[in-house]
Amino acid sequence: MIVELHTGRKSKMQTFSNLAFGNVFKKKNNKAAGGLPGGSTPPPPTLINKIKYQPGGPVIKKDKRQSSSRFNISKNRELQKLAPLAEAQQPSEREELFIQKLRQCCILFDFESDPLSDLKWKEVKRGALLEMVEYVTKNKGVITESIYPEAVNMFAVNLFRTLPPSSNPNGAEFDPEEDEPTLEAAWPHLQLVYEFFLRLLESQDFQSSIAKRFIDHKFVLQLLELFDSEDPRERDFLKTTLHRIYGKFLGLRAYIRKQINNVFYRFIYETEHHNGIAELLEILGSIINGFALPLKEEHKIFLLKVLLPLHKAKSLSVYHPQLAYCVVQFLEKDPNLTEQVIKNLLKYWPKTHSPKEVMFLNELEEILDVIEPAEFQKVMDPLFRQLAKCVSSPHFQVAERTLYYWNNEYIMSLISDNYSFILPIMYPALYKNSRNHWNKTIHGLIYNALKRLMEMNQKVFDECTQQYTQDQQKEKRMMKNRDDAWSRVESLAMRHPNYSALIQGPRNIVNHQLDSPPLDDDADIDAIPLTLEKIEAKANEAKKMTNTNKVKPLLRRKSELPQDSYTMRALSDHKRADEFLVTPPDPNNC
Repeated sequence: MIVELHTGRKSKMQTFSNLAFGNVFKKKNNKAAGGLPGGSTPPPPTLINKIKYQPGGPVIKKDKRQSSSRFNISKNRELQKLAPLAEAQQPSEREELFIQKLRQCCILFDFESDPLSDLKWKEVKRGALLEMVEYVTKNKGVITESIYPEAVNMFAVNLFRTLPPSSNPNGAEFDPEEDEPTLEAAWPHLQLVYEFFLRLLESQDFQSSIAKRFIDHKFVLQLLELFDSEDPRERDFLKTTLHRIYGKFLGLRAYIRKQINNVFYRFIYETEHHNGIAELLEILGSIINGFALPLKEEHKIFLLKVLLPLHKAKSLSVYHPQLAYCVVQFLEKDPNLTEQVIKNLLKYWPKTHSPKEVMFLNELEEILDVIEPAEFQKVMDPLFRQLAKCVSSPHFQVAERTLYYWNNEYIMSLISDNYSFILPIMYPALYKNSRNHWNKTIHGLIYNALKRLMEMNQKVFDECTQQYTQDQQKEKRMMKNRDDAWSRVESLAMRHPNYSALIQGPRNIVNHQLDSPPLDDDADIDAIPLTLEKIEAKANEAKKMTNTNKVKPLLRRKSELPQDSYTMRALSDHKRADEFLVTPPDPNNC
């Protein structure tokens, strides 16, 4: 049965790996069913959801939070409207007119300090960009050799610039989850420049053998620097642009991966601040799909030295879905990496941050969904000791998310195969919290878990119950012996000649009661043996409360901040560069 379950899951995952990136990532409210987030595709960083707007929250009209980058504004900005490209009769005339429009679009305008200036000429440039986008999209044979340097230069002049510092009205460090992004004031022109360049890269006439003279290492490095832009619309275009370059230029692939690694290293070990980590991970999720087997040592080092340490960052919630997808893709490629990945996750497991702990539990279930039974046996001891701690967590979402594992059929099959080893680890935590946890919903989930464990093997379950009872009684006797020993020490102290003098001093020390508190309800452990009937009764009693929580997503509760209507409208109106990020072909085992 286990082989069938696992084989079916593996074939499904192999099908998933051939699919492309989806635009809308809808996380399952109940993770009990398992599987990759979003089903088949790595979750893209959405625009509106990334800002965490609260539906129905207060909407206020504020000053537009825009900031223009450090553009070198052109001195001579008076543009003359050129003739339409469609009116040129000869190919040489069209080419010359095309080049003139490209050079005309290299003029930069001021959008921040004086947005109403040069409106006439701004519109001329915008019209030229729109015309060129349509011209490249609809016509064939228009990208000649002389067009490449002009087009790349126009893209570089308009986009490669110094980004403004992160702006936060409260003066604190910018938090992508809490703060509204600063939208780029020059976006009306920048968006069209991005669209034109993408259409150029996607054109059937595009020849990478010619373009590689102009799209080189320096170009890629400057492009990667733009990923730190606060405007999510720009990062969305950058993601697609870099992905297209990676697919078209085989000679740049290793360099692109190396420079992305450098961005991650700087983020992990130096700044812990970068706006484009989610977008870069989304690109890598597609690249990992194209890795050939066996994996190169370079790729394994990337997993262990880059992807796993990314779990340490404070801003993990911003990019965790993309990170988890990348990790799972590696394990799909090479199951032998599973032990190292899980042990590293346990090493980085959060100690005091419960929302982050829920994210780790989400990722761990995705890993367990694709784990091989042989690899599971290598990690089940430290893994279930950590899960036992999570079941005992006073934070109800952590305990609830852990107990949802018992609704995952593949995980339950793994537990069934290693029942005698796992049950003694989990039983104490499940039994104690079935009686002492403050949240009644957790009680229902624990009784459900105990019921499933009991149904697997009644005999072993009874033996474990008896062993637990004996251990508790032994601990109770040890506590009683300790209390008796302290009582004897106290009685001996009272016989000392100086006792009466000392008692006039700190009475609270002499009269300190050494009686230990009772062991919760475990003193009556013999009086309430666990039976299947009792567990079923308790499970039915708590079933209503459990069902109400199954449809509730495990989300971090954010503060309700005032929403800027302009920012919401600008992000809603943004049109993505394309619908999918297709995994590039990998003939050279990149």
